[in-house]
Amino acid sequence: MREIVIATRGSALALWQAHAVEEMLRARFPETMVRLEEISTTGDRILDSPLAHIGDKGLFTKELELALLERRAHIAVHSLKDMQTRLPEGLVLAAVTRRHRPEDALVAAPGTTLENLPPGATVATGSLRRAAQLLAYRPDLQVVDVRGNVGTRLEKYRINGWQGMILAVAGLERLGYGGEIARVIPTSVITPAAGQGALGIEARGDDVELLAMLREIEHPETRRCIEAERGLLRRLEGGCQVPIGAHAVLDGDTLRLDAVIAALDGRSLVRGSAAGPAEDAERVGVELGERLMARGGLEILEAIRG
Repeated sequence: MREIVIATRGSALALWQAHAVEEMLRARFPETMVRLEEISTTGDRILDSPLAHIGDKGLFTKELELALLERRAHIAVHSLKDMQTRLPEGLVLAAVTRRHRPEDALVAAPGTTLENLPPGATVATGSLRRAAQLLAYRPDLQVVDVRGNVGTRLEKYRINGWQGMILAVAGLERLGYGGEIARVIPTSVITPAAGQGALGIEARGDDVELLAMLREIEHPETRRCIEAERGLLRRLEGGCQVPIGAHAVLDGDTLRLDAVIAALDGRSLVRGSAAGPAEDAERVGVELGERLMARGGLEILEAIRG
């Protein structure tokens, strides 16, 4: 009887995601033993600094990947948006699950929208990508940084009396906080992070039997979209703390990708779209990344990186 140890972070959302994968495996392979191994990551431990100040090289994944490489775990479950586009040698993105809604959400009083927030209103977010696009749309807003898991952020929102906060729809709904959403933000206003709403299952590339099992719980359509979004991100060499958004959708055999590169203050912003055969998803992403850089995106990224 095969045992599969799942490496996961210990936050409520990470555990929800790991249990979701556990259930998929148990349903497909009922004879298999599955257990979770909770592991604390750098991003979990450092909560008093903005993510941009502590780097973005595997903040929420590095320790889980080490557990795989040291054979303390067989798979790691990640929010795909946290995964680096270049994985450590020996590890692969073995499966991508069906995507939840990828959009960001405005948490605010009922009836509030980005458009009717009062002038100078304070909105919290822990993401440079969200902050930059928000300021491009509403440059009058005051944006403050917020860290912590979903529940902690919602508590900070209530305590501080902020007029709004932006979080991923997927995280809110998965944890039962969907009622906190005042408005789902269109992707044309705030383009999501590459991979947002999807789960990535990482494994060792030499575990042939396990890789075959994981293919059974893969969602091919989501995989295609992820390949395009991560292809763009890889071409731009952007991590989770660079203001880059990417959102792909499938229409039959055609894939459409929308993307954005934004300056930190929102004053410069380059958007673009591309389409192509779904089987060429990664190429669509790479080519759109090149076009965005040629239209001013490179200068924005160079200014951010100093």
